[in-house]
Amino acid sequence: MEYLHTMVRVTDLAASLRFYCDGLGLQELRRVPNEAGRFTLVFLASATDIARHGSEENAMAAGLPMVELTHNWDEEAVSGGRNFGHLAYQVDDIYALCSHLADMGVVINRPPRDGRMAFVRSPDGISVELLQKGKALAVVQPWKDMPNTGTW
Repeated sequence: MEYLHTMVRVTDLAASLRFYCDGLGLQELRRVPNEAGRFTLVFLASATDIARHGSEENAMAAGLPMVELTHNWDEEAVSGGRNFGHLAYQVDDIYALCSHLADMGVVINRPPRDGRMAFVRSPDGISVELLQKGKALAVVQPWKDMPNTGTW
C-alpha cells in the first residue's frame, strides 16, 4: 500500500490556494479541470518534498504525498473539517510561519506557546497542525501567553 494524497473539499479555490500556497508554502503540482463533472482538482506538495526528488515530474512519478483540493463548480455547502482530523506539516520555524499567517489574517487557533506545535484552519475550516522541525524553539512572547481562539 502507498499513500497518495488527502482530499479536501474547498468552496473558494482562490482563497484556499492563497492559504495553502502563499500561507503554508505548498506548491501546485497539477490542476485538473473536469468540465463534464463540473469540478477542478488541484494537487499540492511541500517545496521540501519536491526538492528531495529533484523536480516536480520526479516527485509526481515517485508518488509524493500530496493534498488534493477539490473544488466543485456548483455551489455546495462544505462543513466540519475537524470530523476528518487534520493535515500536519513539519516546519523550519514555527514562530516565523505563524507570524506570516497572522499577517495574512489567518487566526492562530492554537498558538505555538510551547515552541513546538500550533493549529490553524483553512478558509473551509480544515484543521492544519504545524510542528516545529527538530527540537522545540525557546518559549517566547507573544506566543507564550497567547490563548486558544476558537476550535482547532
